[in-house]
Amino acid sequence: MTPPEPARRLALAEGDENPERILSLRGITKRFGAVRALAGIDLDVHAGEVVAIVGDNGAGKSTLVKILAGVHPQDAGSITAFGTTTTIANPTDSIELGIATVFQDLALCDSLDVVSNLWLGQELTRSGALDEVAMEARSWTLLRELRARLTSVRVPVAALSGGQRQTVAIARALIGDPGIVVLDEPTAALGVSQTAEVLNLIERLRERGLGVILVSHNIADVLAVADRVVVLRLGRNNGDFLASEITSDTLIAAITGATDRSATRRPVGEDAR
Repeated sequence: MTPPEPARRLALAEGDENPERILSLRGITKRFGAVRALAGIDLDVHAGEVVAIVGDNGAGKSTLVKILAGVHPQDAGSITAFGTTTTIANPTDSIELGIATVFQDLALCDSLDVVSNLWLGQELTRSGALDEVAMEARSWTLLRELRARLTSVRVPVAALSGGQRQTVAIARALIGDPGIVVLDEPTAALGVSQTAEVLNLIERLRERGLGVILVSHNIADVLAVADRVVVLRLGRNNGDFLASEITSDTLIAAITGATDRSATRRPVGEDAR
């Protein structure tokens, strides 16, 4: 089933107190030989919502992303997207379902310019030749909608900053008009200003009515832009929180599995003497 049109997604996000649930995972399980990477993961994403997935190394975040992207099929469980229960057997299934994934390595071609990267593999043609004018015009339209800080779309991607490269990767994912965007560690290795640029971009995606899944290790980034935070620990769900109602300490405790941390038991004030 194709994802809703952008205007309808935005209307759902702005006008519905209970926005449409566009993705629902139930009991997702994945094994690699004797290693159980995921054990019954549940996850819901609504239109116009940023859902952050956090967890320590080995929690199962990358495996879950790859299942959504069609890299790995799940061993058990169900995936319901846009009202249809389906199976994601390969990356093509994921894209046709309306899920776009931006991996941490971005997979950009440094020697090609921005337009070529945006349309790589899905070029527009006219009379049997590449329609460079149409691709450049549509590239500018999309980048302006995302408020991208680019002065030219004809410079090689290798000349762009980390934040600009992330913008190009996300814009490329939007070319196919997905309903859900999965971002795998989008602010990793970025500076402060570049991180702010990417976080603003995530908010633009929410404004477009998209469902956004943000995978990140950075708690500050997560609390800055997420609506909900889902914690994974050792391949299982270990919490689903409203970002506006949770502190970083509580979130870290859920990530590490700590219920009584030693730091909270230290005496303070006169008792510390």
